[in-house]
Amino acid sequence: MRDLRSLDLNLLKTFDALLQERSVTRAASRLSLTQPAVSGMLTRLRESFEDPLFIRSQRGIVPTERALQLEQPVKRILHEVELLLRPAEFDPKTSTLTFTLAATDYALQAIVLPFINALRREAPNMRVSVRPPVDGQLQPMLESGELDLSIMTTFSLPADLHVHTLYEEYYVCAMGPQHHLARQQAITLDQFCASDHALVSWSGGEFSGVTDNALQKVKRARRVSLSVQSFLFLNEILKTSDLMAVVPARLIAGQADIVSHQPPLAIPGFTKVAAWHERTHHDSAHRWVRELLFRSCWA
Repeated sequence: MRDLRSLDLNLLKTFDALLQERSVTRAASRLSLTQPAVSGMLTRLRESFEDPLFIRSQRGIVPTERALQLEQPVKRILHEVELLLRPAEFDPKTSTLTFTLAATDYALQAIVLPFINALRREAPNMRVSVRPPVDGQLQPMLESGELDLSIMTTFSLPADLHVHTLYEEYYVCAMGPQHHLARQQAITLDQFCASDHALVSWSGGEFSGVTDNALQKVKRARRVSLSVQSFLFLNEILKTSDLMAVVPARLIAGQADIVSHQPPLAIPGFTKVAAWHERTHHDSAHRWVRELLFRSCWA
């Protein structure tokens, strides 16, 4: 063969069709090509292998000895190419994939916990690594493979990522059953502002947030006595103190020892999304894991 670069996959498919059909006309029909196109490919094949390959006969064409020698190697090549193009099979029951995601402690409670429980049932051999999100680093970490998925809000969403909306979150006013307002049907704005509050500050030192911005719009203020960095710790504080807090509703869903009321003013909620890079977008295993996470948010 003079030049391997002149031999492409279509030529090998044509060669295989000619061997099977022993007719240029039938091979053209099988390949959905014109007869002149197949004749042209046969010319290229002859040049590449420096052999006639097929000889005209009364009933069509017959292969030369060289063509018969090439039959099995060509079939192997075509089969291997087909395997390469076939989507990889994925079995969650046997998969040992390690999936890495970024989540805040709120997302750990509201999203990751039900996801892990579902994953343990359906893919017991998989491993999950959960990391805190790093401002400004999520996109490069997703691109490099350090992360497979990030759970975030639309406020902090980097560009050029695939995004799936998980749910819309809203805020409630939460307190322990011992709080003096716990047994009321509703809380007035005056009672709300007169109470001592706790809040979560990602930086660990802020004493105002989205609730205080809403209060400013109605020319009111509240007294924030405690600032913590963890929603999970905040829940424990509410259960044992006289503090109240405005928290995402999912954070306290199903907790019998925390009482919730609608806030006495409008406080904007947020959209929780999952984001991932094009690098893993088409991978069957990652797609399965993402879909399980999406479903577990509503389980």
